[in-house]
Amino acid sequence: MDLFKYGRSAQIQQEAPLAHRMRPRTLDEYVGQEHIIGPGRLLRRAIQADQLSSLIFYGPPGTGKTTLAMVIANTTQSHFITINAVLAGVKEIREAIATAQERRELYGQRTTLFVDEVHRWNKAQQDALLPWVENGTIILIGATTENPYFEVNKALVSRSRIFQLKPLTSADLYAIAQQALLDEERGYGRFQVNISPEALDHLVDIANGDARGVLNALELAVETTPPDADGVIVVDLAVAEESIQRRAVLYDKEGDVHYDTISAFIKSLRGSDPDAALYWMAKMVYAGEDPRFIFRRMGIFAGEDVGMADPQAMGVVVNCWEAFERIGMPEGRFHLALAATYLATAPKSNSAFAFFDALATVEKEREAEVPNHLRDGNRDKEGFGHGEGYLYPHAYRDHWVAQQYLPDSLQGKLFYEPSDQGYERAIQESVARRREAQLAAMVESGDWRVEIGEVLTTSPVNKGKEAWLQRAISQAGTNLAQQRDKLFTLAAVQRHHRVLDVNAGSGLLTWEAARRAPEGGVWALAADTTEGDALRQMAARLPDLERPFILIGPLTDLEKLLTLRGEAHMRFDRIMGRNLFAAGDWPRTLALLAGWLGENGRFCFIQPIPRHTQRLYDLVQWRDDALRQKVVAIEEAIYHDNTDPLVNWDENDLISAWRAAGLEVHATVERQTEQRHITAAHLARWFDPGTLDRPSYGERLLAGGLTAAEVEEVRNGYGRYLRDQNVSWQNTILYLLATRQK
Repeated sequence: MDLFKYGRSAQIQQEAPLAHRMRPRTLDEYVGQEHIIGPGRLLRRAIQADQLSSLIFYGPPGTGKTTLAMVIANTTQSHFITINAVLAGVKEIREAIATAQERRELYGQRTTLFVDEVHRWNKAQQDALLPWVENGTIILIGATTENPYFEVNKALVSRSRIFQLKPLTSADLYAIAQQALLDEERGYGRFQVNISPEALDHLVDIANGDARGVLNALELAVETTPPDADGVIVVDLAVAEESIQRRAVLYDKEGDVHYDTISAFIKSLRGSDPDAALYWMAKMVYAGEDPRFIFRRMGIFAGEDVGMADPQAMGVVVNCWEAFERIGMPEGRFHLALAATYLATAPKSNSAFAFFDALATVEKEREAEVPNHLRDGNRDKEGFGHGEGYLYPHAYRDHWVAQQYLPDSLQGKLFYEPSDQGYERAIQESVARRREAQLAAMVESGDWRVEIGEVLTTSPVNKGKEAWLQRAISQAGTNLAQQRDKLFTLAAVQRHHRVLDVNAGSGLLTWEAARRAPEGGVWALAADTTEGDALRQMAARLPDLERPFILIGPLTDLEKLLTLRGEAHMRFDRIMGRNLFAAGDWPRTLALLAGWLGENGRFCFIQPIPRHTQRLYDLVQWRDDALRQKVVAIEEAIYHDNTDPLVNWDENDLISAWRAAGLEVHATVERQTEQRHITAAHLARWFDPGTLDRPSYGERLLAGGLTAAEVEEVRNGYGRYLRDQNVSWQNTILYLLATRQK
């Protein structure tokens, strides 16, 4: 670049809009999207390690897609090429590919190609990239405001990792505005700008999550406001309102937001929430949606979701629709509101789906003949006997008689299932009674046959990593697997979450977390070195950027272990664990973990309750009832010893401690049964002398008052009934979900 071009470039940069000048240049300057770019997230680690694969950034305008690509350009060691799909075509693609090949062959340097608005390219243009992405000549970074699963070539999508960017929060927009006001080089730091809190609140509120919107409004307010006598540019609420007057509502009539908003509207109607239904409808009307589209969807809803529970609902919607066509906008909004509120408050029934069940049956079943008595007898009654035996319902009491109407192969098949809502509730019993009568009549006549339905299953094709993770997590026992699955249901782990698995030695939760949070990250803390090494060996089978981070040491060393990794400021979205409080030291454990939970994070734990575990005396049949009573009393005393930290607490103590720490707790206690095989080793462990810390079961019986002969009799009885036998062993499990109180 010569001196003149450099000077012109600097001038263009200086004259560029504020939103362009303030683009972050590093990850530390980047504001927002913490769920994908925050500390410990996969994307941040990949950028820092310069190990990017092809990416697609998807999100609404002003959320930082292009900015994030520019940050990557400033960070990566690869050659970076930028193309805007609106202006570029196949020619520019070929030029970029040629440059990438040249740099790869001459310098061994990778090339990253950033394509802004990638959805604007047609299929042929996108196909032109595919072989070069496939063979690694280029690393593709695409940015799009449209759903890539619909607008981007499926082959490109399958080879790229997709990150969804969300509208920025108010806190993010405040931070961006402050950056612009304080930056002396690119913003207004060299000016004296006094913006009132009310004015800034207005700019942030109306920008509605769009960084470009708040910066454009700030630029207009500052640039058009002359300084006062003291040289201060005063931006008050009046100036702010002139700079940005109408909230930018994200809505596109053919894209994701269109479908998501109408989906939210319909689901609010289905959920009988008139407030939410009116809100989503107002958003559509405000954004310019065609009211006829909304009426069409309400007409469908009246048949699909209200149906026979209120047959008048269809009439109300159609009448409102017709009135709207005659009156028009803006008064027609009353008819939109009337139809929506009626549907939201109406009783619901989706029994109309019975038709689609019948349609599916017609498609799948062999063609069934019309029963003879239902056939048309006007033409061939005498020749074939068609219509013979038909019972005319109006000739019977209540205008109904039991007879066969379905084909022979479908007798007993039910399609219509009346609900217990509204009008349909009144006909539910009569429909059921008539069906019973018809079935009884068919059984007596010998014409009824039971149809055995076919159960079909399907599963996706697993890739190597997914298959390995599935194998790893499937090795848990049935009960442990059920516990794991229930805990993850409570945790609601999302793909971008950072998960801390405490007490992770078994790997029960670690591998499932790695499977569910591939774009986030998993940190597994194993207290035992042997267990930690085993976890690391298993983790080594996963790609570098996707494997869990195995930390080895006690919980008290967690801060030190994370500090050594440079992650002292890490905060986790989910902190999970199993059997973490067995020693009754939950206040200390809670204190160690509390500082590591991020905003809106969740603690999720599985905790067996030792006090409520299986009693040995319940596993055998007793010959001596007096001896049984003694054993019961001693064994119960073992589990109610207030000096023993293993059993001097139960689920209520644990829940109370977490609530006392200011956490909102949701707890479920379950009694679970598993099969255990009792061996001679179990009997020896129960009755042989124990350690200094914990006496054995036999020693407890002896200390509780049994004689040595009685203890030996108990041992022999247990051996007689239990040795080499499978028994049902009961445990009590606490599922604990805790969040910070808001």
